[in-house]
Amino acid sequence: MLLATQPCSPTSTLPLSVCIVNWNCRELLRACLHSLDAERQQTSLEIIVVDNASTDGAADMVARGFPHVKLICNSANVGFARANNQAARAAKGHYLFFLNNDTVVPLGALRRLLAYATAHPEAVLIGPRLRDGQGRPQTSYRTIPSVGALLHRLTLFRWTGLFRRAYQRYRRLDGDFVTTRPVEVLMGAALLVRRSLFCEMGPWDEEYTFGGEDIDLCTRLARRGAVVYHPGVEITHFGRASSRRHIEYVHTHTLVGITRYLRKSGASRVGLWFYKAALTVDAPLQWCGLAAQYLWRRVRRQPHKAGKCLVALRGAGHFLRHGLIALWRA
Repeated sequence: MLLATQPCSPTSTLPLSVCIVNWNCRELLRACLHSLDAERQQTSLEIIVVDNASTDGAADMVARGFPHVKLICNSANVGFARANNQAARAAKGHYLFFLNNDTVVPLGALRRLLAYATAHPEAVLIGPRLRDGQGRPQTSYRTIPSVGALLHRLTLFRWTGLFRRAYQRYRRLDGDFVTTRPVEVLMGAALLVRRSLFCEMGPWDEEYTFGGEDIDLCTRLARRGAVVYHPGVEITHFGRASSRRHIEYVHTHTLVGITRYLRKSGASRVGLWFYKAALTVDAPLQWCGLAAQYLWRRVRRQPHKAGKCLVALRGAGHFLRHGLIALWRA
């Protein structure tokens, strides 16, 4: 487990450090940074952007358009966890707010989030409610994934319904999304944590590249207090817009990362082996099914649906070509 040493910098009166990892999402990042203006957020803050070797001019855009932002440029894509740790090491704020680059933070949201955190010191990690670009609620929290829940997502088992209940519990499809409450896992798009606690409990685990690291962080911090979902604060999250641009990277690393979490969290060897075997068999079936869907939608002259299917097909194909070995090593 690669938990990088996380020395705490000297105490600062600055309330908040916003930590953003970016990779080839220049325009989404620009909108995010505009929304983080201190006057709009009604609190003092610093913003740290770690750019993972973007090739779309994102780092230059930040340097020219947002000179107040601390910019860290990597020569390669070092992954989400490691880049977040870089931002945290450079931070001075009492609280760290890990924020995805594909978000927009509404007026005063950070002030309200800080006010809640200050009033509830028992909350070790706080996540807001997430909404998409059309204002529709997104899944903002889940339970810890189980082998059964993940098996339901496979073509081999979905039609049987054997693991449907486990999957529904995992996704919280029947959950309460309007009440502030402790949960098991918050989505990693927006997470607030005290910097001292983050340093004490260990940073993001750099064994993860992308996917699973937010589950790991929530699990470790939950040993010290409550992981809290707070829908009194809402943030717009254009998650699919970002992931579709990098579907090969996202799809493959997410499958590997969640499998790695299952191993680290103590899943049985038999259960883990069965899941890996089922996913290996299912991968070509999924690719064939997506290819058939894509062709059918082209024939039916449904270009928008066909385009979405093509994105998923690219992700499934990349996992088949490059992800299976990493899966079995996870």
